[in-house]
Amino acid sequence: MTGDAVVLGLQPARLPSRALALLIDLAVVWAAYLLISVGLAIATASLDEAAGMAVSIATFLLVLVGAPIAVETLSHGRSLGKLACGLRVVRDDGGPIRFRHALVRGAMGVVEILMTFGVIACIASLVSARGRRIGDVFAGTLVVRERVPAARAMPVPPPPPWLVGRFAALDLSAVPDELWLAVRQYLTRMRQLDPQVGRQLAERLADELVARTGTPAPPGVPAAEYLAGVVHERQAREARRAFAPGSAGGAGSVAGGAGVVGPVGSVGPVGASGGGGVGVLPGDAATAGAAGVSDANGTGADGADTGAGGAGPAPSGGGAGAAGPSGGTAGTPRATGFAPPA
Repeated sequence: MTGDAVVLGLQPARLPSRALALLIDLAVVWAAYLLISVGLAIATASLDEAAGMAVSIATFLLVLVGAPIAVETLSHGRSLGKLACGLRVVRDDGGPIRFRHALVRGAMGVVEILMTFGVIACIASLVSARGRRIGDVFAGTLVVRERVPAARAMPVPPPPPWLVGRFAALDLSAVPDELWLAVRQYLTRMRQLDPQVGRQLAERLADELVARTGTPAPPGVPAAEYLAGVVHERQAREARRAFAPGSAGGAGSVAGGAGVVGPVGSVGPVGASGGGGVGVLPGDAATAGAAGVSDANGTGADGADTGAGGAGPAPSGGGAGAAGPSGGTAGTPRATGFAPPA
């Protein structure tokens, strides 16, 4: 939980994985330190004892202390051992570490790892609830696991064949997502539960579904099968909605108009007529004009409107138009300029 009340899905690394990563890092660092020390000893054999001691101290600080700090800073918390074990050092808020975090961890690591052979670090990691050592506490960091095994998605068991389609008229709009998640989790794990506990949980979830839908469960149907049937119906509706070829309110076309009919409430020319123009109307009706279309203010011109695709209004933006020369329907224009829904 961060300071902004955001829950982070981070899994802290425990002592065994951290100890293995530390052993790999120490093996690499000590091998590099020994090779560099031997090379510098051969190269500085002609120097006096004080100069040789200064070179040794500088080599110790640069290789055993500075190198791990530089690696963690540049790799954002992933040393060679942590990379092999799938670990990473992050801040307490889950963000990547910076140089100051790596510096504090490296400085404290000299005391609790190098000088005490890791005893203090092991004790602190065992006592801490999140497996942190003293360097992590002072630096405000946390070692987390990056490679977490992914949970297998369990499919929802299908309902009995005789229940398929039985809940087609059920109103599911008032069921919240939390209840759907609880039902799905129960259906995927009901075989792992104790039979009596599973039956009680299924009955409680079924009662909540009945209260949300307002329709009682069919008599004689077990609660688990009722839940499976309702979930199957919801999935079927979502599939039909997602893969439908078009929306429920299709678009109609107008033939014979002088052009394209504008949106509802727009102003058009009065009594426009012509031939061959094609327009689009909202709703389910396809309307054909004999020689023209009515304008947006409700004035009809030249032709009667004939519904070709269902029961839909004539293409007028403000209500029914006045009587045209060829039999347009008379009516009173609406003051707002909006047509009533189909």
